[in-house]
Amino acid sequence: MEAKMQEVTKHAPGSFCWVEVGTSDAAAAKKFYSAIFGWEMHDEQVAPDCVYTKLQIKGKDVGALYSLNDQMKLQGVPPNWGLYVAVTNLDETAKQVTALGGKLVMEPFDVMDVGRMAILQDPTGATLSLWQAGKHIGSQVVNQPGTLCWGELATPNAETAGAFFTKLFGWSTKAGDAGGVIYTEFINQGTPIGGMMEMTKEWAGIPPHWMPYFAVEDCDATANQAKSLGASIRVPPTDIPNTGRFSVIQDPQGAVFSIIKLTHQA
Repeated sequence: MEAKMQEVTKHAPGSFCWVEVGTSDAAAAKKFYSAIFGWEMHDEQVAPDCVYTKLQIKGKDVGALYSLNDQMKLQGVPPNWGLYVAVTNLDETAKQVTALGGKLVMEPFDVMDVGRMAILQDPTGATLSLWQAGKHIGSQVVNQPGTLCWGELATPNAETAGAFFTKLFGWSTKAGDAGGVIYTEFINQGTPIGGMMEMTKEWAGIPPHWMPYFAVEDCDATANQAKSLGASIRVPPTDIPNTGRFSVIQDPQGAVFSIIKLTHQA
C-alpha cells in the first residue's frame, strides 16, 4: 500500500474518485470530522429538504457528508462511508455489472450537471458507487493527510468478488500474506489503489462492505483524538510491515473508516 501525494484534475477510469459519509446526525458528524481531519465544511442545499456538505482541505474537495433520509432509515441503512469509482461510460459499465452477476441497487441517473452515477452490489453483497464526471470530477486532493488514500473490500468470497471487479474495471490483483491473512491488492493501470480480504467467522453479523482509508500524519494521535471525541476504536493502531501504521475507527454515529500513516508518506 503505497501512495503519492497529488492534486487531481481528472481521475483515471477504475480509480477511487470520491468518498462520502451518510450519517444520522450531520451536526455532530461535522464537529467530529473537522476536529480529527481539519476538514472545512461547505454546505450545499441540493433539494428543499437535503443539504449535501462538501468536505474540503484548503478549499479543495476531498469528500462529502449528508444526512440519511427517512427512507434510508426505514430500510435499515446504518451510518456508513461509501466509495465511488470513476468510469468513462457509466451506462456501458452498468450493463457489465449485471452481465457479470452483480446487481444495480440504483440505476444510472444524472446528478444535475455535475455527473452521472449508479450504485452496484457485487455478487457477494458489497455495494459501491460508479461516477461518470460532469462538472464534478470527485476528490481534488488524494493521498495526503486528511484525504482518501485506499479502498478496502471485506467479502465472504474473495475469489468471486475479485473475478467480478477485475473484469468490471480492468483491475489486476496481487495476493500476499498480511500477518497470516491473505490480502489481495487491487491494481489499476499499474497503480495499487485498494485491497481485499476474505471475511472469517470472526466477522459474523458484519455485512460485506468497502471501507475508505484516510492518510494521517500520526496514527496513534488521531486514533486517541477520535476516541476522546466519542468514537470506538475497532482495531487499535497496528503496524503493517513495510507499509505503515493503521487503525479502524467507528465514529460516534456508527460509520466505520480506517486511518493510516504510510511509511513512505511525504
